[in-house]
Amino acid sequence: MYVVCVSVHVTNEHVDHFIEATLENARNTRNEPGNVRFDVLRQEQDPSRFMLYEVYRSPDDFAAHQQTAHYLRWKDTVAGWMAEPRAGVRHRSVFPADAEWK
Repeated sequence: MYVVCVSVHVTNEHVDHFIEATLENARNTRNEPGNVRFDVLRQEQDPSRFMLYEVYRSPDDFAAHQQTAHYLRWKDTVAGWMAEPRAGVRHRSVFPADAEWK
């Protein structure tokens, strides 16, 4: 599996709007055939910081996600709400193995 972890720091005044826009993107992403999981996590210590945990079957599925209307809308909508640039780190799943993902 191909996993992308995106760290996002949102300005305080846009946190609620960010959550709303991100949940719309996450729900639509879950309907993509190549998406296995999309978690939206909020940091306990600093509620203006988020982690988007995204799992795709392949790098091509992630690339296809980045061309969808819902992703492009999300990207444009939240761009001005960042306290700092978001940072994505890409990973390959070691455990569970690809065959173990449901």
